[in-house]
Amino acid sequence: MAQAGVVQDRPRKEVHHPHRRKAGIIRTWNKNKALWLLFLPCLLYYLIFRYAPMFGLVITFKDYNLFKGIWASDWVGLKYYRMFIENPDFWPLMKNTFLLGVYKLVFGFPAPILLAILLNEVRKAAFKRFVQTVSYLPHFISNVIVASMVIMFLPPTGGLINNLLASIGIGPINFMNEPGLFRGIYVLSEIWQHIGWETIIYLAALTAIDPQLYEAADMDGASRMRKIWHVTLPGISPAIVITLILNVGKVLEIGFEKVFLMQNPAIYDTADIISTYVYRVGMVQGNFSYGASIDLFMGVISLIFIYTANFISRRVSETSLW
Repeated sequence: MAQAGVVQDRPRKEVHHPHRRKAGIIRTWNKNKALWLLFLPCLLYYLIFRYAPMFGLVITFKDYNLFKGIWASDWVGLKYYRMFIENPDFWPLMKNTFLLGVYKLVFGFPAPILLAILLNEVRKAAFKRFVQTVSYLPHFISNVIVASMVIMFLPPTGGLINNLLASIGIGPINFMNEPGLFRGIYVLSEIWQHIGWETIIYLAALTAIDPQLYEAADMDGASRMRKIWHVTLPGISPAIVITLILNVGKVLEIGFEKVFLMQNPAIYDTADIISTYVYRVGMVQGNFSYGASIDLFMGVISLIFIYTANFISRRVSETSLW
């Protein structure tokens, strides 16, 4: 109990002075100056090429006239958004884009995980390096060349695939003119092109797994499959969840170049997607406001997808983007 006449010490409130805060920022900058300088090119890239052009989205609410300019063009509100939603092509385009993205996610997302696990189980370093190099190389081939390779391999006469089918008694198939085959051809080409590069993420995550966990599993008599299931997969699960969330957000962001180069009028029923439609109405027909409105509309849907996937992940696990 405090003695009479003695004033007890009270905890002092910490006062944050502006000059101290400024000094702390300067000390942090001086301490991490090299890291900030390394980050600067990436920051400038996004500011100049990603954020600065966003002011042009105002044309989605205007009847943009190339000669009047953005600000002098007439306001039309949500005219072009209503035009797209009421367009008879809206649902077929959404269906084609969504299905192509879902197929790519369902079949393409697990492929690099499987390859990374298989490479992790390989004990011969030379063979492992060879497989990694061979699987990485297609990533550096342009989409134009990949699409040309696909078209060259799949013609009904003289194509590599049809020659192989003919050798086992199967008649020629006109792959590039069959609407039902387009999605499978596209997804397979995407997996072949990017599986090696995407494996790098999971190989890096595998290096963070404590080797003692495998040793403990060996002592318990666990088989190789048991070790993969109980040690390897839980060890890389954070990387799997993060990449899954990002991929869910990109379901509707199907690359324009490869689809445009591989499609033809005979397979428009399955090959015509949002990005190719935007090219036709926005660039070919010169309706820039309409094309920009469609792109912004799809961007908002992609944001909803990624936010929903992140929300679900945060509820069912401890891993999320934010």
